[in-house]
Amino acid sequence: MRILIVEDDQEAAAVMVRGLTEAGHDCVAAPDGAYGLEEAHKGGFDVYVVDRMMPRLDGVGMVETLRREGDQTPVLFLSALGEVEDRVAGLKAGADDYLVKPYAFSELIARIEALARRRETGSVQTVLKVGDLEMNLISRDVSRAGRDIDLQPREFQLLEFLMRNAGKSVTRTMLLEKVWEYHFDPQTNVIDVHISRLRSKLDKGFDRQMLQTVRGAGYRLEA
Repeated sequence: MRILIVEDDQEAAAVMVRGLTEAGHDCVAAPDGAYGLEEAHKGGFDVYVVDRMMPRLDGVGMVETLRREGDQTPVLFLSALGEVEDRVAGLKAGADDYLVKPYAFSELIARIEALARRRETGSVQTVLKVGDLEMNLISRDVSRAGRDIDLQPREFQLLEFLMRNAGKSVTRTMLLEKVWEYHFDPQTNVIDVHISRLRSKLDKGFDRQMLQTVRGAGYRLEA
């Protein structure tokens, strides 16, 4: 996959280029939106990863220009601006996804690869649904049967992973690696604590329990 990274923080850009290259992708970096447009006009990119706040031309201006020109290449915005109105503004400018800094690098790669897959199928998924449970990946709203569920950032990440793997058993090792980015067992009860909190928020007041413990296997989210 060929990825255009538009980021004015040279250190952050270098980290992204190195990590994505190690993951098998071809990367081109641009230091601001103006240079980003020049690179985008050369064509051949599968995904644009664009910082919002940049000198000369910011990410919103760059993406709005590309969309006016008819460029429909998927865009992932990166930004320290994480309020709902900031994410909505990014989406309205033409972005397909929005990731708030600081972020887990594994999530960045997963989102980029997901955008590329969705481009192939002609659709971009911004809402996850499992039974009566719904998650909006842009506004970060979660609800079950119309009842709002207030989640902390880590709980949101945990639930998103479970929803993307709904109906499948996920192990503690998978959760440590994909949600916490631990590649070793920290020998703590961090997963148990978060699963317990998440279960109380998801299932409280409902007859049917969605978040299940699978003995000897891990956990499973059922519709």
